[in-house]
Amino acid sequence: MARVATGRAHDLVGATLWSVVQSGSIIVVLIGWELLARSGLFTAFLLPTLSSVLARVVEDATSGLLFFDLAVTLYRAVLGFAIAAVAGIALGILIARIPAIHWLFDPIVSIGFPMPKVAFLPVFMLWFGVYDFSKISMIVFNAIFPVIAATVAGTQGVDKHLVWSARSLGAKPGEILREIILPAALPQILTGLQVALPTALIVAIVTEIIMGGDGLGASMIRASRYADSPGVFAGIVEIAAAGWLVIKGVEWLRRRLLVWHQETQGLATM
Repeated sequence: MARVATGRAHDLVGATLWSVVQSGSIIVVLIGWELLARSGLFTAFLLPTLSSVLARVVEDATSGLLFFDLAVTLYRAVLGFAIAAVAGIALGILIARIPAIHWLFDPIVSIGFPMPKVAFLPVFMLWFGVYDFSKISMIVFNAIFPVIAATVAGTQGVDKHLVWSARSLGAKPGEILREIILPAALPQILTGLQVALPTALIVAIVTEIIMGGDGLGASMIRASRYADSPGVFAGIVEIAAAGWLVIKGVEWLRRRLLVWHQETQGLATM
């Protein structure tokens, strides 16, 4: 038992040290930010010190403003992402499995995926206004394309012999979908979701900056209008922290869902 406990302690220390090493570049950037702001090359308005920005973040958190804005932004981003995930996976499977739907939607997806869809923001504002429905619709419109593309690629990549074998054994279409197609396509579908969720967060921030209201983006643009430089940079730090938490959350979920998959087993043995 003592050896097991010692081994676990060594593993924990090693993981902690590796995390510090991986974060080394971020630490260097933060230290450089503080030193550069204190060097006198920039005024405090153009580049406030990191310490003053962090003090502003703490002030926002203490007042509750940070958590309110964060909750509003995450609500829009997560809701839009969830709608895009459900619709994108369903449509992607239909495109991959039904030739008529593939003929109809594949050109649209091929054109829409690389297109900078934020350019449609003025149209969404004209159609739906500047409130939550417009912002969430814009998030869905941007996040759904990587989900569709990943689902189509994953579904089309399923071994045809598995599907044929299941059919020959009398499996119904719904059983084939649940037991064969979705598990086999899940790694690529999750990759699409990993792209879509940060996209949803980015679009949520952009819509808040342009449309106003509440949220991290709106808070940051308000600070800019009042020439509140620490407030602007505090918003950047808060958005970066939120994005990091979202990405880590998706990575954790991927490991949980793919615990049976070779990529997860490979990471576990490293």
